[in-house]
Amino acid sequence: MAVAPAVEAHELYRFYHAGDDETFALRGVSLTVHAGEMVAVIGPSGSGKSTLLNCLAGLDEPDGGHVVVAGQRMTRRPEATRASLRAKHIGILLQSGNLLEHLSVEGNVLAAQALARSSRPRAAREILADVGLAERADARPTTLSGGEEARAGLAVALANDPPLLLADEPTGEVDAENELRLIDLLRGRVGQDRAVVVVTHSDRVAAAADRVVRLADGKVDDG
Repeated sequence: MAVAPAVEAHELYRFYHAGDDETFALRGVSLTVHAGEMVAVIGPSGSGKSTLLNCLAGLDEPDGGHVVVAGQRMTRRPEATRASLRAKHIGILLQSGNLLEHLSVEGNVLAAQALARSSRPRAAREILADVGLAERADARPTTLSGGEEARAGLAVALANDPPLLLADEPTGEVDAENELRLIDLLRGRVGQDRAVVVVTHSDRVAAAADRVVRLADGKVDDG
């Protein structure tokens, strides 16, 4: 029996209205990512990269086309169904808003595990050790450096050992040393049953990917 791709996007369209103006963020974008792949999505600002990632995660609904995650349709399903699919299959690292400021770093990981209702969650401090933050487990997000905050967000995204990791500019606010560390962590997620899709402006991140998809004006640029 064939294994379903980690995520499939079929002819995605997304547009926004501002007064009488209509802006297309996505124009028929298709993408298939299999387990064992790290795919980098690149392109200039405004090309639709973050919109694509949000549609893949079920955080945004496309106006046309659909998304399938692990063989299950994500698009135009009730929010409870989308949330359940995300909790079971997807870890999400956004550009901001990954951490709850009133919780410690460890508390953020535990909160993510509680939301997913994982029956046998991995110890939060083990996950933090993986991203080099074991000694900052009790720290509040406001006391973290840029590199620490990025790694803490990654720990939250990995709290439930998701088969698919979606990351939006994970190295955008970190120095070169932390960028290399984050790249190693992303590459370490890729395996027989795991895939990574990362939106990035970084040449280093793109070079570490197995495949690069370029967006331009909301379309896949095959040129």
